[in-house]
Amino acid sequence: MRHDPARFAPMANAIRALSMDAVEAAESGHPGMPMGMADAATVLWSEYLRFDASAPHWPDRDRFVLSAGHGSMLIYSLLHLTGFAQPTMDDIQNFRQVGSRCAGHPENFLIEGVEATTGPLGQGLAMAVGMALAERHLNAIYGDALVDHRTWVIAGDGCLMEGINHEAIGLAGHLKLGRMNVLWDDNRITIDGSTDLSTSEDVRARYLATGWHVVSCNGHDADDVRRALDEALADPRPSLIACRTVIGKGAPNKAGTSKVHGAALGADEVAAAREMLGWDTLAFEIPERILADWRAAGTRGQEAHAQWRDRLQASGQAHEFTARMKGELPEVSQWADWADYKAQVAEAKPEMASRKASEAALGVLTQSLSQMVGGSADLTGSNNTKTPSTTPLMADDYAGRYIYYGIREFGMGAAMNGMALHGGIIPFGGTFLIFSDYCRPAVRLSALQQARVIYVFTHDSIGLGEDGPTHQPVEHLQSLRMVPDLLVMRPADTLETAECWELALKESARPSVLALSRQNLPALRFDASENLCARGAYRLRAAQADRRVILIATGSEVSLACAVAEVLEGQGIGADVVSMPCAELFDEQLAAYRNELLPEVLPSEILRVSIEAGTTFGWERYTLLDGLRIGLDRFGSSGKGEDLFEKFGFTPEAIVPQITARLGQ
Repeated sequence: MRHDPARFAPMANAIRALSMDAVEAAESGHPGMPMGMADAATVLWSEYLRFDASAPHWPDRDRFVLSAGHGSMLIYSLLHLTGFAQPTMDDIQNFRQVGSRCAGHPENFLIEGVEATTGPLGQGLAMAVGMALAERHLNAIYGDALVDHRTWVIAGDGCLMEGINHEAIGLAGHLKLGRMNVLWDDNRITIDGSTDLSTSEDVRARYLATGWHVVSCNGHDADDVRRALDEALADPRPSLIACRTVIGKGAPNKAGTSKVHGAALGADEVAAAREMLGWDTLAFEIPERILADWRAAGTRGQEAHAQWRDRLQASGQAHEFTARMKGELPEVSQWADWADYKAQVAEAKPEMASRKASEAALGVLTQSLSQMVGGSADLTGSNNTKTPSTTPLMADDYAGRYIYYGIREFGMGAAMNGMALHGGIIPFGGTFLIFSDYCRPAVRLSALQQARVIYVFTHDSIGLGEDGPTHQPVEHLQSLRMVPDLLVMRPADTLETAECWELALKESARPSVLALSRQNLPALRFDASENLCARGAYRLRAAQADRRVILIATGSEVSLACAVAEVLEGQGIGADVVSMPCAELFDEQLAAYRNELLPEVLPSEILRVSIEAGTTFGWERYTLLDGLRIGLDRFGSSGKGEDLFEKFGFTPEAIVPQITARLGQ
């Protein structure tokens, strides 16, 4: 097949036909990219990509990421033609329709052969950096016998224009991830028209400057594509393969224009394209001979897969390796020294910043769980994410477990997504909470992809002090809580911090955020027998006098709530203190528990009060509209943290009068 043009061209045209037909049926989609990259993709998938269509979870398969996810019919066509169980032809015929696995953009949780959810341009390539990094790390641990594969990407002009591309390729070049290869669909067209309208940069020079190998080819000449791929494989650096293509190739009137980028071709143009390509079957029909050639490509890796299985069984590491790649962890009771650590914390009652408490917890966890690979976006000493067990992961030592991401928050988030999706690694990485804005699109994709990624966001309020409002988060906690399937945890003391880490690690199918303080926090909990943070919220202190108030607080404000409760009790006003480290987990509790903690009564009977050093927006969900919300609905200021808390009213002296006024006392 490698040197048989008579077979190669019809295989590529099968991609073009399915892409045209599906987009036409949906009256929506992007046919241009799949049609333009059909030739290069056929070479890659039929001759270079190592996979077994009957075993989409083979751990040592090559990873393929369609970063240009708008061209989703390319990956859907390839998966179907090579014999993956999904998508079926029925799925393809219902492209972009409700209930079809063939969503508008590829989604990893709908189709097993889709390695990553892509569509937000640039993130696919950046996640592939994480996959390539995971491969090298696991190779350093298990050797070539078990881990020895490549990461392939198809990316478009948009992927290379996005800012994250700068971060991602810089990291890949620095770490010399030579088993990563990016095929650039160099068609020089965007939605607006020619790329000349918006860019004049030398992309090849930019990649060369970051330590990449660059090679160009005619993306429609199979032999030239093979030459470029062979050259990339022979070079030790990550490679950019610039495939000069014509967008929508095969469409006689619209090819090479933006008209074919993001809209159906139209019935007349589809008919003309079929005639030009010599494709005379009905829509969604693939001739048997062409399908047989594609199915042969899908079985090409079966022998390599069988040999790998034999090596795995002979390795003596089969159980450990398999469990690790599946993301399985031992029971918490088997985490070395973990129970003892929590018991010691409860007894010692340390006063420390929750970022330091996180560091202490990580010291125990990373020693026990070798799957954990940490890092920071140039804030290691502030985020406290490095431990004695996590030595630097560098180009000359991929066995390390700590990644210095540099000032690349977005690139860090995307790389962690890629590592989590690859399997075998539980990534965690740190930056300031204020800079979650820089990596928010990656956080969102963590949640959408159901990826176990742990974000360590420190310096979580005005309590960070002198750096001022540019660095003091106000809206960030609530904005992150709005992301579906993301756990946002803000622990109040050292024990809660340990419990939150435990919860984050146990969440195998959703990401977590740990929002941590710069300033010291007093110990509030002295019993480690149950992980109370697992309930999302719990009663830390019960009212002594008749209960008139429920104080709901998070993080550093829980100790403030305790102080407020003490003053209220002194005035004969009973006050519960509820610590709410994770609102999402609380919302998942049974109604009986939620109602016991926050009973549905009139505010005149029990006043609910929230206290958090951030926006009050959203807290009415728990205080009710007639409750009292203590927060910060403006930007902060520069000064010492304790002075800022006083300035903005986070003291018992400022809060108690507001409560008593509401109670009419």
